Amino acid sequence: MSCLYTYPGFELLLTDIARAENCHLYDAEGRRWVDLESGVWCTPLGHTHPRVVQALAEQASRIAHTGYAYTCRVVEEAAREILGLLGMDGGRCVLLCSGSEAIEYGVRIAQAVLERPLLLTMSDSYFGAYGSANRRHRDEWFAFDWLSCAECPADETCGAACPRFAQIPFARVGGFLFEPGSSSGFVRFPPAKLIKTIARVVQEAGGLLLVNEVTTGMGRTGRWFGHEHYDLVPDIVALGKGLGNGYPVAATAVAPAAAARLFESTIKYAQSHQNDPLGAAVAREVLRTIREENLIERGREIGAFLLAGLEAVKERTKRIRAIRARGLMLAVEIEGDAQAALLTHRELVRRGFIIALRPGSSVFRIDPALTVPRADVEAFLAAFEEVLRGAQVAP
Repeated sequence: MSCLYTYPGFELLLTDIARAENCHLYDAEGRRWVDLESGVWCTPLGHTHPRVVQALAEQASRIAHTGYAYTCRVVEEAAREILGLLGMDGGRCVLLCSGSEAIEYGVRIAQAVLERPLLLTMSDSYFGAYGSANRRHRDEWFAFDWLSCAECPADETCGAACPRFAQIPFARVGGFLFEPGSSSGFVRFPPAKLIKTIARVVQEAGGLLLVNEVTTGMGRTGRWFGHEHYDLVPDIVALGKGLGNGYPVAATAVAPAAAARLFESTIKYAQSHQNDPLGAAVAREVLRTIREENLIERGREIGAFLLAGLEAVKERTKRIRAIRARGLMLAVEIEGDAQAALLTHRELVRRGFIIALRPGSSVFRIDPALTVPRADVEAFLAAFEEVLRGAQVAP
């Protein structure tokens, strides 16, 4: 019996992974699996990327951790690169340990400076494991159910004439926390006209636009950040997962105007690994590697190839209900119930392919690294089609 707590709701199908290289995992006996989940969105460069490994080793040999009263140059350099990519030059940044923490830090900033009490978000968003963003008490949050807006036939901009839109209590909303694609793992993309209108109304009233880029950042959606598909200008952005390519580092970035408002207030938040140089060195190297190896363009290309392949499988098998995709962030909803999906998932793992199955659903998530070999995608598509056609499925 294991002495570990594990992630709730998910089957632990592989228990002896010994090493990894790019998108390939190996057990102690040398059997290989293709990781098409990027370790839960966390390795956009693939596992054990040599540049990241070197950055880790070099920084760890110098200094890994600093205290509150001293720091080193690499932390400032990483923060400047993050702010520059987000168009927030002159703003402020803090490096933390997880996406949940980065989101909560941003929420605390917003709550410290905003006069209106509510933060608005979409009802299917996921913002982490703790804090206000996790609890979403009604005196702090308004959750908007946008799903009926997905098929809205109206061409005009959203507004008060729409009874759904009119339900949003903008008079009490001080900020909008937007998640551009994860949808609690179901991978759904709210319509641009809705999001752009909400952001405009909130910001024009002096409110803040916060964006959760923990899952959608680092080139995952075919652009550096998911909010770029909506032409938004955020005030606060939370980064995590792929920022460390498997190492636990996250960041909260604050635009100059929002940072200036914070200086008039206070936010009491401190933890022992805040702005650590080891995490900073990793984050800096991940950003530089994505840029210098042109991996966002590669991700767009391989994402288009994967989507086309899935559409072909859908047409040939008639077993796929829906496909949702943006870059290398894809969801495939298959026909049948959750048990059928569970058996399909087990069979894919048996054949050497790892994708994510949303617990209790028939939705698979496919999020390979930007570095995934085309041959691995082709092999997965062939195996997926065979399984959907009714090849032997393990009980």
